[in-house]
Parts: sequence; C-alpha cells; structure tokens
Amino acid sequence: MSRRALSFADARGSRRSFLQQTAASAAVLACGDSWWNAANLSGAESPDAESDLLTLSEHVHVYCGPIQVGIVRDGHRALLIDCGDGSVDRVLPTLGIRSVEQILCTHHHRDQVCGAYRWADKGTRIAVGQAEREYFDNPADYWNEDAHLWRVYRSFRPHPLMLTEPLRVDQTLVEGQEIRFGAAKIRVIDTPGHTDGSISFVVDADGQRVVFCGDLMAGAGQIWDVYSLQRGFQRGGDSVGGYHGFMGDQWRLKDSLSKVVQQSPTVLVPSHGPVIRQPEQAVRLLTERLDTCYENYTSISALRHYFPNLMSEFAGRPSQMPIRPGLPVPDCLRHFGTTWTLVSESGGALVMDVGSDHVVKHLQGMLDREEIRSIDGLWVTHYHFDHTDGIPHFQKTFDCPCYVDRTLAQVLQQPRAWRLPCLATVPIRIDHLLDDGQSWQWREFKLTSYFYPGQTLYHAALLAERDDLRMLFVGDSHTMAGNDDYCAQNRNFLGRGKGFPYCLSLIEKLRPTHMFNCHVQDAFTFTDDEIRFMRDTLDRREQLFGQLVPWDHANYGTDDSWVRCFPYTQIALPGSTIKIDVVVTNHAEHDQTTRCRAALPSGWGGGATDWQQTVIPAGREQSLSLTTGRESHRTSARRCSKPATPLRRTAPGSASLSSTR
Repeated sequence: MSRRALSFADARGSRRSFLQQTAASAAVLACGDSWWNAANLSGAESPDAESDLLTLSEHVHVYCGPIQVGIVRDGHRALLIDCGDGSVDRVLPTLGIRSVEQILCTHHHRDQVCGAYRWADKGTRIAVGQAEREYFDNPADYWNEDAHLWRVYRSFRPHPLMLTEPLRVDQTLVEGQEIRFGAAKIRVIDTPGHTDGSISFVVDADGQRVVFCGDLMAGAGQIWDVYSLQRGFQRGGDSVGGYHGFMGDQWRLKDSLSKVVQQSPTVLVPSHGPVIRQPEQAVRLLTERLDTCYENYTSISALRHYFPNLMSEFAGRPSQMPIRPGLPVPDCLRHFGTTWTLVSESGGALVMDVGSDHVVKHLQGMLDREEIRSIDGLWVTHYHFDHTDGIPHFQKTFDCPCYVDRTLAQVLQQPRAWRLPCLATVPIRIDHLLDDGQSWQWREFKLTSYFYPGQTLYHAALLAERDDLRMLFVGDSHTMAGNDDYCAQNRNFLGRGKGFPYCLSLIEKLRPTHMFNCHVQDAFTFTDDEIRFMRDTLDRREQLFGQLVPWDHANYGTDDSWVRCFPYTQIALPGSTIKIDVVVTNHAEHDQTTRCRAALPSGWGGGATDWQQTVIPAGREQSLSLTTGRESHRTSARRCSKPATPLRRTAPGSASLSSTR
C-alpha cells in the first residue's frame, strides 16, 4: 500500500491553516480581518497596504503574508528567512530582485516553508536547523508511523504540521554559525520552545539588528498558540510525560526569549504577528503573562494530587485551592485498575471502563468466587486507551449490553476517523446509545448518563442513585485537587456553559454525595465554595489566555482541533472519489464565513476543487464537504492532520480555507 499526499493550504485574509494528506495533509482557515488588527500590540507597525511589504532598512525587508518572510537584499539577489506559501515572490520585483539565492528556515512546520519547493527546483539553496533536518529530508518517517497518529501519550513532538513531501536540504545550521549575504551578517541562535529544534536569525545590516524569531512569540505579550507548548517536564523532583505537560515547554520558551533579548535587537520579527520595535518590553510582557497564566492553571489542577511535588512552588499561595480529603467508598463498589464496578444486592455487576484484559480476568475471578453472580452491562466514561483497551476482550467474554453516551460513541465506533490523544484504533460495539440526561433502572439503582466535557470533550458521567446515595462517576475529569485538564489536545474548552464550567454547573445541579475518578481509590466531593472557586478561576483563565493569544477567543489558542478533517483516515482506491468534511469550530462570539478548497499535490495529478463556503454561527461547529477524484495511482491510505498555522494567500497548487467576519 503506497501513501501519497493530498494537501491543503490557504486563502487571502486567512489566519489559520491545516494540512491534510495520505500520510499528511493540509488545509487552512482564515479569520477575516488582517491579523495586524488581532490585538493591540505595543510597538507594532503595519506594512504598506498595497504591497504588504515593510521596509526595515535599505537591505532588510519583511513580506507580511501568510507568515512574515524576511527579505535580505543584495542588488538583484535575495536571501529569504522562511518563505511561507511562496506568495512573497509577487513583491520581489518591486525591490528589483530577480533571483532568490537561499532560504533559511526557522523551524520545520509546513506553513513556514510550504512554498519552497519550486525555488528549490530552480536551484535555491535551502538551509535548516541541524536538529530538524530529518523532518525536511524524510517526513514520511513521521506520517507512516502509526505511533504519531494514534495512542499518542508520551510525546506530542514533533507536531503534525510536518511537511507532506521531502524538501531538499543543502545546508544545516548550528548555533553561532554566521552567514554573509551582501551588506548583512546573519547569525544563528538556538531558540527551542515552539518546537524542539527552532532557531532564530540575528541579522545585522544598515546599523540595525533584526531578529527573526519564528513562532517563538506572536507579538508583545503573546504567543501564537498554547497547545504547541504541550511537552513533558520535571519540577520539584517529579517528572511528567507529554500527556501531562500542559504548557510544559514554557520554561525553554522563556529561556529562548531571554536569549533573544540578550542580542539587543532593535527590531523583532515573529512569523505570525506584527513587527516589534520594542523587543525587551514585548518579551517582558509575554514572560509575565506566561507566569500568570500558569499560576492560574496550577491553582485547580488535578496534577497536584497525582504529582504533589510538581507544583510545590505554588503551594500555600492564595491563588491555590486547598486539596480536600477523600471519602470512604460505599460497600456497593469495587475498584481495580481504571475500572469501577457497581454491585447490586442481588449480585449483579455493572462495569465502568475496561482498561486491559487483566480486568476481564479479575471479573472472571469474582464470578468464580461468587463475589458477583452476573455481569449485567458495561458503561464507558471516555475513549482513552487505558479505559477501553480491554473492551473487545470483555465483549467476547461476557454477554452483556454496552451503554455509551451519544457524543462519545462517535469516537468509539469509528476511531480511525479521529485524531485525538490516547486513542485506540479498535472499534467498540455499542448496544445502547444514550442521550444526555437519559435514565434507566438497573436492579435497585436508578442510572442516568450525562454528557460531561471535562478531561476531554468526548466524555460522559454516570449518576447512580439508591436511597441516600447519589454517586457520580466522572471518569478522569476531577480529583480532590481540582480538574484534569493537563492535555490541551483533549479539547478542554473555556467559557461559561463549556468544558469544565459546564461540568461544575452539573455537579451543582446533581448534588452528588460521592464522586469517583477512575484512577483514584477514594471517593470525594466538592463544596459550594470550592465549586465557586473553580468557576471563578476558569472565568479568569478565559480572560488571561485570551490576552496571551492573538485570537478572537482563548479557545483558538488552546484547541488544537478547532479546524480538522473528518474522517481522519480513509482508503483511496485507484480512480476512486475522495470525500472529506472540513469541520470548523467557531469559538468566536460572532458568525464566521468560512470557505475552503482542496488542492491535490503533484503525486495526485495536481489541480484543485471548487471553493466551498458557509457561514458558521458563533459558538457552533459546522462542516464543509470536499470531493476529489484520483486517476492513475495505486491503492493509497489517506491521513489527515490537524490545524496548522495560518496563511493569508492562496498559493498555486495549494488548497485553502478562509473565513471572514
């Protein structure tokens, strides 16, 4: 089975893109107004409205297109720092430039360099950071490895903004290396944070020092997104992997920002966002905001329960909610692994989650020992593999129905259509689809299933009532320390009526006597004051993260899948028609007009589909359907990635999404 790329790119006015392909592919979403107006950024200046060209000095210019492209001019020759979608070529003649001699790349994300191929074909030299060369040479190694697509847990690097096809590399760059080009001296510095191997370029020319810093920041006090910082880290003697590493690369990012300031630049040019004339102030504001946002996050983080030393530097501060004690577990419950089992007086058992085949063996032992008499059903909290890996074996062993919330069911029944953390790829048989708030009687218990967008958007909670007991099973969504929102890729939305604020309101309504986490042995509850504290903290978080990212709402910066393709994978036979839904979540408080098209890469014959357009209401999710055919290629597996960074123009041979207000 061969794998070839079906790719997307961007459109004029866009702020966001994603690529989509067989082994990797791309698309782009735009958000209307030029991102120069996205925020009030100190020291910002706009390019000429006609040319999108900003002149910093006689020999240094910035093309303000899909990304900021640095143009270092030497007569009729140019050196580019990144190149975006390649639309920079339309402004080069206005500078008298006839040839591009070299392209220097700050990092491997495809929005930075997706337009470089045609220049490389003409002999332009491509230079990349040594640490990321493999991502340019052979991106197929990433896309053809299932571990990067499903069951993602330990590491979220590299990000799926990986290129879709190899790009020839002529030179690798290391810190301290100098490049002379005409009147300019260019020095390389390592600046990891946005990616592990990001580099920046210090350009000395015409009495100015300009630093092109890639996606290290996006303006004064802002970064382009938060989810790119998802990375494992070590603090206070405890260490966590990528899944638990919310904002985990902020410390390296801040070190890199400090290194940039130490270069004493007169101008700072980020890949996305306005040129900054006051770099030190801009970096100081960003560092302060990162610190403030993270302290807000730690104050109600469940990580304080699992890893007590990880956030010990914040302990005792007024911002931190005290960790409440646990409660005894009622006699009707059994706990092992990530499984809670509710046992009736007559010996029937309702099983909640089956994380491994060992659970099946344990349940069989309980039956053999007559601790239970029958297994009457299975109810599932969420899709993570440590809660679902044993379900296929469970369903072969025990003849009982499976109950699943309708929102969660779409992931469990068709897992390869999604790209989410910790996702197993084996479909699960579901016998009863449950609507939000649907109740049924089981033995002496009244059971009610609820949509519960806590730890992940695709999550449910179960209320079991008997006499004075009101037991709420919340999966992995809470511990005694607060909320389990340590993986941005799980889609934890901010805002009243969404995400954890929604869950807290449900707890207030249901008034459980006990709450249960699948990983925690004890029961617990939250007081009214604690719920109020968490809600106020989340309200404040929405504001703080809204300031940290240059978007209409904080969720654009924290939701890695706000624009995605469905299905994520499918089989494309020779000559077959491929249908893809581009699913866009409008996190803004106003309607967005969104348009998109698919453009086939050369391996699929080139060309592009017609544009599709729709208006997405505020706070809603909506799909645009794309259809394209294949003519002369062998059987191919198609894989789609998630959102990439924004582009503003349509490049030849690319595909686009754009949205306007």
